[in-house]
Amino acid sequence: MNQLSNVEFMLLQIIAECNQASGYDINKLIDQRGYREWANIGTTSIYAGLKKLSNKGLIESEDSREKSGKGPMPIRFVITEVGMTTLRNEIIACLSSSRERDNRFDLGLAALSFIDKDEAIDALRKRLDFLGETLKNIRQKYESQGHTRLPLYVRVLFLHPMSLIESEQAFVTKIINELLEET
Repeated sequence: MNQLSNVEFMLLQIIAECNQASGYDINKLIDQRGYREWANIGTTSIYAGLKKLSNKGLIESEDSREKSGKGPMPIRFVITEVGMTTLRNEIIACLSSSRERDNRFDLGLAALSFIDKDEAIDALRKRLDFLGETLKNIRQKYESQGHTRLPLYVRVLFLHPMSLIESEQAFVTKIINELLEET
């Protein structure tokens, strides 16, 4: 199965969380949670994403029994078994390997409740390994280029990502510790 787009990933999470949801329900939740600001999701991309998820067999649509207002009967979407498996796999993949400050990682965090605590901890530990390896590679390049002897405009190209990665490592460690403390 192809990797889901960020929009499809977020839609699958919302449908799984709500058990069933109409396009209107989904739009309302996206606004309430501020997804539009950080995940770059427009109204048209929501409906295009729902169509793609449906074509991939990850969600199914059913006509709603309740009608509110004068419009047509709203179509409600439910996640399929394949959709739930895909969602879980996506969460684990993005929690364990996406780049620092990646919207995909934020979407994975927003969906932590759909995977077991042990799976979440394992994925986040893999992320720590990934971040550690990335940091080591950047540090090695920085050292080999002359580190403090480099002009500031060159040094900051190394120092900024190293600082972001160190901050991300502290954050991920904190999340792992909170998961370990949960009963």
